[in-house]
Amino acid sequence: MAGRTGRRAGKPDTRESILEAARTVFAERGFDGASIRAIAAGAGVDPALVHHYFGTKDQLFLAAMNSPVDPREVLPQVLDGDPDDIGARLVRAFLGIWDSPVGSAGVALLRSGLTNDWTARLLREFLTTQVIRRVVQHLDLDPAEAPLRGSLVASQMIGLAMMRYVIRLEPVASVPAETLVATVGPTVQRYLTGNVPTGPSGRHPGRPAAPA
Repeated sequence: MAGRTGRRAGKPDTRESILEAARTVFAERGFDGASIRAIAAGAGVDPALVHHYFGTKDQLFLAAMNSPVDPREVLPQVLDGDPDDIGARLVRAFLGIWDSPVGSAGVALLRSGLTNDWTARLLREFLTTQVIRRVVQHLDLDPAEAPLRGSLVASQMIGLAMMRYVIRLEPVASVPAETLVATVGPTVQRYLTGNVPTGPSGRHPGRPAAPA
């Protein structure tokens, strides 16, 4: 399991100002819409200083989220192997993190996201851009289907985390992880690579309607 990306030495007040600005910009604009320049402007510092303290935008986002893990270091074990088993590998890696000592940080984020709109936005961006997007891109799915597939996977994973670690619904809360891998993995696999039904109009859900 990968540890959280380290922070470079620097003045705590400057670093915290950058993190606060980053949380605001990421929550308001999303990961894709946020820029280092906008974050630096919000913190009142030069963009080079943001890079100096945090490196890339990805690293800054993980620091702003206080993420206990870096998905870029965990996902290779999920993506490497038979595409038909990627659902099980994703669930196994997910549970491996949450069942570990760093899982308490994930529970805290999830609890905060239930009551804090900005935290919920950051969690959504984290899941969609740092985890699900990388899985979907690896599978080279139909771009028209990818948004729905990704959101279904996210709903399954967050629902599992809620039941096992926050609400602690039995027996989901205490069964061995491999039991959940065997039962939830096929559902995640179907969301990723199974058939996606079309809507009443014949369009795939998530595909924009053609201009009138």
